Amino acid sequence: MSQDRRPLIAHVLYRFDTGGLENGVVNLINHLPHDKYRHAIIALTEITAFRQRIQRKDVEFIALHKKPGHGFWLYPELFRLFRKLRPGIVHTRNLAALEAAVPAWLAGVPGRLHSEHGREGADLDPAHPKYRLMRRLYRPFVTNYLALSADLSHYLSHYIGIPEHKLSQIYNGVDSKRFFGGVERQPIPDCPFQSPAHWFLGTIGRMHVVKDQMNLAQAVACALDKQPDLRRRLRLLMIGDGPERTRIESYLKQSGLTDIAWTPGERDDAPAILRGLDCFVLPSKSEGISNTILEAMATSLPVIATDVGGNPELVQAGLTGKLVAAEDPAALADAIIDYANHPDSAKQAGMAGRKAVESKFSLDAMIKAYCALYDGLLPASPQASHRPS
Repeated sequence: MSQDRRPLIAHVLYRFDTGGLENGVVNLINHLPHDKYRHAIIALTEITAFRQRIQRKDVEFIALHKKPGHGFWLYPELFRLFRKLRPGIVHTRNLAALEAAVPAWLAGVPGRLHSEHGREGADLDPAHPKYRLMRRLYRPFVTNYLALSADLSHYLSHYIGIPEHKLSQIYNGVDSKRFFGGVERQPIPDCPFQSPAHWFLGTIGRMHVVKDQMNLAQAVACALDKQPDLRRRLRLLMIGDGPERTRIESYLKQSGLTDIAWTPGERDDAPAILRGLDCFVLPSKSEGISNTILEAMATSLPVIATDVGGNPELVQAGLTGKLVAAEDPAALADAIIDYANHPDSAKQAGMAGRKAVESKFSLDAMIKAYCALYDGLLPASPQASHRPS
């Protein structure tokens, strides 16, 4: 048995790969006090090379290669794993990993924390009866809940019935030392567009239906229809990979936008890319608390985002950016045109965003909040329980 007396936090995710939720786990593990906790990352399916973003050498990675569907057959393996690891806390994230709370309870794990980071796929509708029922069925096996936004906190309390004393809310924090902007825009490595006369509009994220980068591509086409002379200046950067990439690139080609658009796929230099933009766009159908919005704000970029999920909690419309309706390319196009035509106003919004990050969304504040939450769930706490309640 290990002589290391630091309590173990077992982070359970569906898959450990590129994504906002996963990036939040990376930031958390890298910045929590190394002498305070140990960590294990358990992926119900796969762990990819994304694991290399974890800077600590004492983190254990375990992939269970779960097949599609419910994971009843994984319960014995998870039970044995939790009995072997003896974590003080099992922290499951989002509905796809929630089922691990049952074997954690069976194994006697005292702290069973579940966090909601944002809804995806068929789970977009908070009133969806199937997913409400599923969360309620697992509720007795979870000791505490965490929401990353006020929107998700309302969902858990009003739709799932989580009592206030079991529910916490912590905003994501951003590393403002890693993400920062200068007075002048910086050249983006390998980008085919380098002219100072260009105005760079960009997004970074996994190309998935819920992220709706197609909405942005359509909005750019709409903006050029409304103001054709914008083509000389506007350049679109869509950074990321995923199942929607081929469809988006086909649309860009069919719409005659390939000469002003760059889709290089996944990159690992987000800070450098953001420092080369003039405006950041998040065109999602649903969001929790977006790391990329916070990173863009920290880089002093104005943000145009859809008015969904936690986005209105980050973007102060008219001050740090603009909020538009989801799945409305025309509205998004108008916001793009306005900032492109008024770059000074865009820069002022970006500077206000940086100030908001420093005052409300700092990494230090997030780490302190997680330490307080984890410490309250560890075995010495009266909140910890070995039986459903």
